[in-house]
Amino acid sequence: MAGVSVMGETVNEQVQQEAGAGTGAEAGGQGAVPGADRRAGAAKRALVKSLVFELALPLGGFYLLHGLGLSQWAALLISGLLLVPWLVLGMVRSRRVEVMPVFTLLMVALGALMSMVSGSPRVLLVRDSWVFGVLGLWVLGTLATRRPFMLTAARSIVAAKLGEAGAEEWVGRWDHDAVFRRHLRLLTAVWGLGFAVDAGIRVTLACTLPVDAVPLVNSLQWLVVLGGLFGFHFWYVNRHGLKV
Repeated sequence: MAGVSVMGETVNEQVQQEAGAGTGAEAGGQGAVPGADRRAGAAKRALVKSLVFELALPLGGFYLLHGLGLSQWAALLISGLLLVPWLVLGMVRSRRVEVMPVFTLLMVALGALMSMVSGSPRVLLVRDSWVFGVLGLWVLGTLATRRPFMLTAARSIVAAKLGEAGAEEWVGRWDHDAVFRRHLRLLTAVWGLGFAVDAGIRVTLACTLPVDAVPLVNSLQWLVVLGGLFGFHFWYVNRHGLKV
């Protein structure tokens, strides 16, 4: 469902926290910046809210509306729109136009228009794969640059822990530490492939399963994929002693 599709943004925020805590080595022996624990707590609360508004609310909304007699198409369309106020409110609060929320809103609108033309609920279900597919390709594309996803995602969190000087030193390791580059590239590749594989799974499920089963199965399989990605991430950074 559309609510699941914007989990890409939630994952990005969570990866930033964990990457900042787990993809850099010691940076000058500096201590954590005051307030880091408070920011970590706020980030966890934000993650819980995202799961509620982007996953639970659209999923529950679909089954409730369909149970009340709405068609599959109408229930999918309306339940997908339930996350729009959440996305808009997030950008209003941050006073920034974020790329992923805007992209997701465009996909919601485009999927709704296409489904109106075709009248098919499966068009709405396939729409969910677009966000993850594009996100995965973008993450993989950063491997060809000097700033792969994991490096840029982690910098602001490293700054929160070690200060700006520590963050600059951490980022600077990219230029002279081949092992550091290899670790960040591998983690970036794993997350990019994870998003891309998830997109493929979504398309397969949307085209083969009964429509009523797809929203629930999609949500469950995404939680499995997400858990696998985080599990590998935590194992890798602990295995290689990469914590800041």
